[in-house]
Amino acid sequence: MAFGARVLKTGIAVTLSLYISMLFEFQLPVIAAVAAIFAMQPSIYRSWRHFLDQLQTNTLGAAMAMLAGMFLSKDPFAIGIVCILAIMICLKLKMEETIGLTLVTVIVVMEASGQWDFALTRFLLSLIGIGSAFIINVLFFPPKPKEQFVKQIQTVFNKLSLLLRTFVSDEIKESVFRQEKQALENEVKSLAQKYSLFEEDLKKLKKSTFSQIRHLVVYKQMLTTLHKGIEVLDAVEQHYFQAARTPEIDAYFDLHLEMFIKYHEHVLLKFGDKLKPDSSENEKMEQANDDFMKTMIKSYSEEREGVLRLSIVTAAMYDYCFQIGRLDKQVEQFNSKSPEEKETVEKLISWFKK
Repeated sequence: MAFGARVLKTGIAVTLSLYISMLFEFQLPVIAAVAAIFAMQPSIYRSWRHFLDQLQTNTLGAAMAMLAGMFLSKDPFAIGIVCILAIMICLKLKMEETIGLTLVTVIVVMEASGQWDFALTRFLLSLIGIGSAFIINVLFFPPKPKEQFVKQIQTVFNKLSLLLRTFVSDEIKESVFRQEKQALENEVKSLAQKYSLFEEDLKKLKKSTFSQIRHLVVYKQMLTTLHKGIEVLDAVEQHYFQAARTPEIDAYFDLHLEMFIKYHEHVLLKFGDKLKPDSSENEKMEQANDDFMKTMIKSYSEEREGVLRLSIVTAAMYDYCFQIGRLDKQVEQFNSKSPEEKETVEKLISWFKK
């Protein structure tokens, strides 16, 4: 985990839970601090969902632990049995993420050996930690996966662009390429997680507007396009350099890949409202992509050696440009939607929610 708002909020939540515990003069305030650490989540919806889930499973766990503590004391074997039962309940309720904190609650409550006042105090400490994490997560630097996605998308594209340009032309060192490619794949996974959080917040919290829904569609296509760019890298790495090629073929591939990358960059700038709208660009690139494929198919029929490997690279590049074209069309629609159409769709969304 990199240092960021979530790390800072975890520390604040721990501090708040400790202060509240000290305010009520509870013993072992560290229990509240541990609960706060477990309860910090990456989105508003997950914070709320986690809060409710933890409340349910911790209540059940504490009740089981108090009953077991009364009849079985704090025998290690008994604690292990109750922990197993608590895990089974969490799995049955499909609340796997609550298992860790629920087990903490079970252990500290059973350690009270059936003394209801101590057991209740320790259960309340867990709730203080959970509540502190939820409050801090919502009030201080609330998670904004959409804004994080937008900031990161350009950085990820720049890294993809650099790798595509330098790898096909065989300029980058192999060790550097592998290191940078792994970093790129990790960043794309991070983007996908942010998209999932944004989508989850909109769908589960039922606050989606027309503009947000359109953003979802465009963001999903942005991710798809990045994945296709990585597939081009994979195809080049595994097949391009192993195939028999001529200097003319190298120049042809390099020319078109440069063209596709520039098109991808223009679409992202267009979405950021930094370029003038140009719907004819999509048609030009579609034609260029079709010509690229037809030319390569023709050359394959004339030259048999290395045909299969180069055809895989050609197909990956064609699909990459095709997905950029889809993204371009979605961005054009996104930017050209009239106020009347927005109002109509907003009404439809409200009607469907009722």
